[in-house]
Amino acid sequence: MALCELKYFSKSLGKATACDILLPEEKLEGPFPVFYLLHGLSDDHTIWQRRTSIERYVAGLPLIVVMPDGGRGFYCDAQQGMAWESSLVADLIPYVDALFHTKATRAGRCIGGLSMGGYGAVKLALKHPDLFCSANSHSGALTFCHEPLVPAEAKDEWAKRFAEEYSPVVGEHPEGGPNDPFALAAGLSPDQRPALRVDCGTEDFLLQANRDFVAHLESLGYAHEYQEFPGTHEWGYWDLHVQEALAFHVRNLGIG
Repeated sequence: MALCELKYFSKSLGKATACDILLPEEKLEGPFPVFYLLHGLSDDHTIWQRRTSIERYVAGLPLIVVMPDGGRGFYCDAQQGMAWESSLVADLIPYVDALFHTKATRAGRCIGGLSMGGYGAVKLALKHPDLFCSANSHSGALTFCHEPLVPAEAKDEWAKRFAEEYSPVVGEHPEGGPNDPFALAAGLSPDQRPALRVDCGTEDFLLQANRDFVAHLESLGYAHEYQEFPGTHEWGYWDLHVQEALAFHVRNLGIG
């Protein structure tokens, strides 16, 4: 496989940004579907390459993997701040489709991620069902924007900083709005729904958030895959279970 770093100007961000891209082997013929793989809150576009064997896991697959930088923006267009959602949807996807031999349709795109990126993958797939046929979340912050950002004075020190950082991004009461995956899932008709896979570690601090979101999918009659495995919020877990996510996407992309 080939690895390249794409540095480009994002109109939505108003600045230069970057992504890492894995390209299929030369002997494989396109057009190729694309897997957008998102990082978590504390990382950047290089982390999946540095902390997992993602390149080894996709070797031999007719699949392009794009790992973008999402900053700390939860893949949202901030009310006050940077437009990380548009940077991916409006800037990066058309750029990738223009530069590489991609299958530039809904049937040729999937998205996944961990933690903040797990939320982002599910949110973006539900908000833009015309772009992605499937989405997966590892240890996702899936109740972000479904629960209010309580005023900082009512919270502990970490939560104070979190509320101070994200109130300007999504508002103090984002529940039910355009970034709430619960509301987005409820608003889709069955024929619009992308395939969803969710997994979480049984010792992960976000376990209840994942269970709550899955319970919501069940209440909607939204078909999905959900699994819990032993593990916490760490790279050993994600390196292991991204392999099951890849198998899920391969089935939905029809390349298995």
